[in-house]
Amino acid sequence: MDTTAASSSCTCVPDSSTTDAVKHPLDPLTAAEIAAVIRIVRNDPQYGAEFLFETIELLEPEKSVVRQYKPGNAIKRAARVNLFKVREDGVWRLTVSLAQEKVLTSKYVRTAKPMIQLEQFTAIEDAVRAAPDFIAACKKRGIEDMSLVCIDPWSAGNFDIPGEDGRYLAHIFAWLRLRENDNLYAHPIGGLNAVVDIKTYEIIRVDDHEIIPIPEAEVNYEAEFIKNPRTPYRPLNIVQPEGVSFKLDGHRLEWDRWSVLVGFNSREGLTLHDISYDGRPVAHRASLVEMVVPYGTTEKGHFRKNVFDIGEYGIGKLANSLKLGCDCLGAIAYLDAHLATMDGDVITIENAICIHEEDAGLLWKHWDFRSNNVASRRARRLVISCIATVANYEYGLFWYFHTDGSIQFELKATGIINTAACHPGQPGKYGREVAPGVVGHIHQHIFCARLDMNIDGDDNSVVELNTKADAWGPDNAYGNGFYEEETVLKTELGGCRQVNPATHRAWKIINPNRKNWVGTPTGYKLEANHPVTPFIHPESPSGRRSTFINNQLWVTAFDPEERYPAGEHMNHSDGTGGVSDFVRKNRNIENTDIVLWHVFGLHHQVRPEDFPVQPCIFTGFKLMPSGFFDRNPGIDLAPDRNAASCHAQAAE
Repeated sequence: MDTTAASSSCTCVPDSSTTDAVKHPLDPLTAAEIAAVIRIVRNDPQYGAEFLFETIELLEPEKSVVRQYKPGNAIKRAARVNLFKVREDGVWRLTVSLAQEKVLTSKYVRTAKPMIQLEQFTAIEDAVRAAPDFIAACKKRGIEDMSLVCIDPWSAGNFDIPGEDGRYLAHIFAWLRLRENDNLYAHPIGGLNAVVDIKTYEIIRVDDHEIIPIPEAEVNYEAEFIKNPRTPYRPLNIVQPEGVSFKLDGHRLEWDRWSVLVGFNSREGLTLHDISYDGRPVAHRASLVEMVVPYGTTEKGHFRKNVFDIGEYGIGKLANSLKLGCDCLGAIAYLDAHLATMDGDVITIENAICIHEEDAGLLWKHWDFRSNNVASRRARRLVISCIATVANYEYGLFWYFHTDGSIQFELKATGIINTAACHPGQPGKYGREVAPGVVGHIHQHIFCARLDMNIDGDDNSVVELNTKADAWGPDNAYGNGFYEEETVLKTELGGCRQVNPATHRAWKIINPNRKNWVGTPTGYKLEANHPVTPFIHPESPSGRRSTFINNQLWVTAFDPEERYPAGEHMNHSDGTGGVSDFVRKNRNIENTDIVLWHVFGLHHQVRPEDFPVQPCIFTGFKLMPSGFFDRNPGIDLAPDRNAASCHAQAAE
């Protein structure tokens, strides 16, 4: 990669992430505010040093407060805080006023278990490597140097296994690193697991199922191990010599006719707020709120693999610090993320959010063969992204804002597959061998996006679209008749929907009170093109905890406390408190303030090409304007011919 040419001609965007000024009620908490929240909690006599911090995030103000806000107005800031104790059960949920410098409310949820904290990962690894029973099991496999053993803690789920009930647990898998920087996931320690009490780091059980030879072949990806790297490509530089077309003021981002406020928290990571087009509201809030990764294998130890990466770990704390010229190309603006550790320190993930523009190909074109006139415009998109690493796996969250008025979310999955050991040539029916003695199990990544839409205002409805064929008969004499049928979803139970490829089912969010120039409601269509069929049994331990995956769309009446589709407190949950419970209220969802929960994902049948590092695979959805505009919103783009383009021969 030629970074010299790129840097010399790149117009860099001023870094607005270093300022601590709050410019909007929905701005994420600053580092100073998080420190103040920690101080306020610590100064309250009810919450001493034995309390640890699970999460600290902005308590988002009511929608009316956001709508009434004008630049320069005083901003009253508050925080949501979740606390836990090492030696006691439960989670304490607080709201804290920064203006009044006090705890406003407190609720103790006795049955809740805190999310597994990043700081606990290494402590669990150390505890397992020092456990006599685990050391003995490793020696049976020929491992003498425990410093080479690597431990990944997984959330333990809720399986009603004797001795586990009510405890705060992690379930571990182990690998061997043969030398420094070696890819440990090429050397799984098969047939060996352990269960750890996270409160005490006690090893409550070592499960030594069977001895499977540890694969010894190195399958590395670091550049130092690649003996014959291919010849580098010639430089391809993304430059904007006149500067970028977007404006970033604090966390408020404006580009073309789009306006969006960029947020961040430790659980969801990247969040978007107050999205509008040319002053017209489109969505109040949009984010990825949950993902679950069920694995298909029933093998000992591996049946537990059903992790909720957002609800049980929090992908915000696991966000990467992005690198200029590698993770994002072109003229880049970054935003830092400020978070709290469980011990009450403030940490900053520099460059956690990347903002840049991309060419998006052809937007529209037409050749009038009668006049020989040709008109065309190129598309551009604004990209807002972050990348999180959850142990072996990377998730890239990319939001695109397009010149055609559409909003797209793309999830890029990369990193390293979860590996297990097998006898060479015998991967079993639940997986595929990716290297001799290394198996990757079939699994799914099922995501849920929470879309708090407000198309031209809060009062919205959802219309289901199904394409149907006319019966062949006198009114359809040539058998070609088909049409689109629209059905308004009226109640929450009626808003529990699944895709139907046979009717090309889609859903449109409309404002029935606003009309376009042909007299139909303004709206956006949800293009749900990546559905996933769940294969875990709905009454299984994992199925009961992930009921949201059973529909591709849920529609609920807005409630600010209904935030997560699998429940507020996911770790060791019993499956209650999620969207399947929300809809039992069967509230009205017609012409009112509504939230869409869209479920989509990846069905991952592992292949050898996914190893040692998986090339990005993609999923997501798109919100397409459908009657929101009177015509193609890209018609008024100015004609433009890229002067830097040339014939390939001239570039030699």
